[in-house]
Amino acid sequence: MPRIFSGIQPSGDLHIGNWLGAVQNWVALQERHECFFAIVDLHAITGQHDAATLERRTLDMAIGLLASGIDPARCTFFVQSHVPEHAELMWLLTSVTPLGELERMTQFKDKSQRTESIPAGLLAYPILMAADILLYRADQVPVGDDQLQHLELARVIARRWNAEFGGGVDFFPEPQSLLTAARRIVGLDGQAKMSKSLGNTVGILESPEEIWQKIRPAVTDPARVTKKDPGTPEVCNVYALHRHFSPPDTVSDVARKCRAAEWGCIDCKRVLAENMAAVLAPIRERAEALRADEGGVRAILADGANRARVEARRTLAEVKARMGFLPSEGPPGR
Repeated sequence: MPRIFSGIQPSGDLHIGNWLGAVQNWVALQERHECFFAIVDLHAITGQHDAATLERRTLDMAIGLLASGIDPARCTFFVQSHVPEHAELMWLLTSVTPLGELERMTQFKDKSQRTESIPAGLLAYPILMAADILLYRADQVPVGDDQLQHLELARVIARRWNAEFGGGVDFFPEPQSLLTAARRIVGLDGQAKMSKSLGNTVGILESPEEIWQKIRPAVTDPARVTKKDPGTPEVCNVYALHRHFSPPDTVSDVARKCRAAEWGCIDCKRVLAENMAAVLAPIRERAEALRADEGGVRAILADGANRARVEARRTLAEVKARMGFLPSEGPPGR
């Protein structure tokens, strides 16, 4: 059975971009793969973060994922920092990671231009991502377009470590990308990728009224200045969201009415908001039950971390042996 690793940062409540681009795929993959899914809180501190809210955001993310269908009986689901081997393997992998490769990462160049003092963690972020994947010797990694360059670096790191310490054996597999059809969800601004930091998202646990308040000002086809102007559905992000949340007959009806200027954009948005709220209603209900039993959520995460550490310790012990470290469980000294 192919092994998969994937992680998500604890930004708080999941939004529809996360749900469409990653989480729905995770739910499907856990049925036919050996999956390790982590809330990657160590990644979350590479930029500015609020220490007072990190624990709450981590729990909220866990609740959202469980409510969305992540099943701890079918996958290993845990918090990254609860398995310290992630950080230890990261440090060991720095020995084979070229500095030039880190400096050419697009995300590093983009983010470093927006900060006066560049933290070393921002530069080393891809090594931690590689450690996340290689620690479980994963074969495939579900990623979006923005992470493909980091995954290629993980393959480079695996290749270089195998060449130097593998002893002729590819101990680490070179992980392959697993892309989904909805791998890049455009935000309500109609331009940037959906991101909570940009305020262009809809949370999957928001109420129907909150969803409507988010959808109502969403950017549509710029050619439709008035209700009487015909539009082009294919260039409208609201139409793109209809294709994810509305029944096929409704999607066809939306396209026809848009092209023929039979209704205004506000009518189109209202139908989208209603359908989105209906699709997400079961998730909201499950999340409410989980919030009422946060002790149970914490227990699920603890059990997942214990299961993950079995594999993590096995991998790290082999890595350290091949790199020549003195075993910690040797005979007592004199």
